[in-house]
Amino acid sequence: MIIHLLKLILLMSVFGHCRAETYDMSIKDSVVGEMARTYSRIDQTLPDLARLHGLGYTEIKRANQTVDTWIPGEKQEVVLPKRFVLPVVPHVGIVINIPEMRLYYFPGGDTGVTRQVVTYPIGIGREGWATPYISTNIIQKTKDPAWHPPESVRAEHARNGDILPVVVKPGPDNPLGAFAMRLGLPSYLIHGTNKPYGVGLRVSSGCIRLYPEDIKALFAQVSVGTPVRIVNQPYKVGILDGSIFLEAVPFLTEDTELFDGNLTSVVKMLVNLSNEQKYDVDWELAKKVISERDSIPVEIGRILDEPMQEYTAADKVARHTVNDTLEQKRESGVQHQ
Repeated sequence: MIIHLLKLILLMSVFGHCRAETYDMSIKDSVVGEMARTYSRIDQTLPDLARLHGLGYTEIKRANQTVDTWIPGEKQEVVLPKRFVLPVVPHVGIVINIPEMRLYYFPGGDTGVTRQVVTYPIGIGREGWATPYISTNIIQKTKDPAWHPPESVRAEHARNGDILPVVVKPGPDNPLGAFAMRLGLPSYLIHGTNKPYGVGLRVSSGCIRLYPEDIKALFAQVSVGTPVRIVNQPYKVGILDGSIFLEAVPFLTEDTELFDGNLTSVVKMLVNLSNEQKYDVDWELAKKVISERDSIPVEIGRILDEPMQEYTAADKVARHTVNDTLEQKRESGVQHQ
């Protein structure tokens, strides 16, 4: 008992001093970070290592599929997927990529040559309670928030024999944690959690959950009015020093028809990022990347120093058809917590 208590105190101390990494990047590039490795101690689990290194559970498990989740063992090599392709949207304020289960914060202060990005793992809405894809902003910040569970959430808990109060006061039983930021969409928040193991999983009723130490840091940086864009990009294309990278994560189950084996969104991103320049892409490798979906960015081609005279047939299709379904979904869906 004493050993377990000492371990918990040690982990809380480590996590309390953990900081998300801030990446400096060229305004021409959209790939940040580096792949890394660490070695587990006998008393560490994969979720322990994920939290310690600023990753969610699903991210670290995808990169270490053969490693035992709960008993990796002493000196087990663990891959840390800490290279990220940024979502292909304006890099302003907060950008949340739902299938990636990751939040990006662009604090501003561009020098005209470089900019910064801070990124955090998140927990998202479970199936049937999906987080909607919208552009909104932060309208309120609250320290030690009370939770007013929506009637739909209270009814669901009641069906499972768990009777929720009308108001859950601040404290260890409050699922919002110690900090919450309300979005311009009714009933949706970016908040902490009293169950950190849910970060990197589909566990919420639609809200965005961060580790306690991450929401504390983000809360201090973000002001009311900060724009928030929530997107659905399981496949992301980025540029780094002229090289083209593709990162793929599993799409949400409900989006299978939209993304399974479909490179249309990848082509559109390439057209947008290439800035009318020709590019050379290994499409067979691209198909392999979206098939494996292991969240590790792979170099699939290069931007060429030649203007594109005309678009390929695939490019033309992408420019006119991709994201129609996403735009429809962005306007739908209203579930909460």
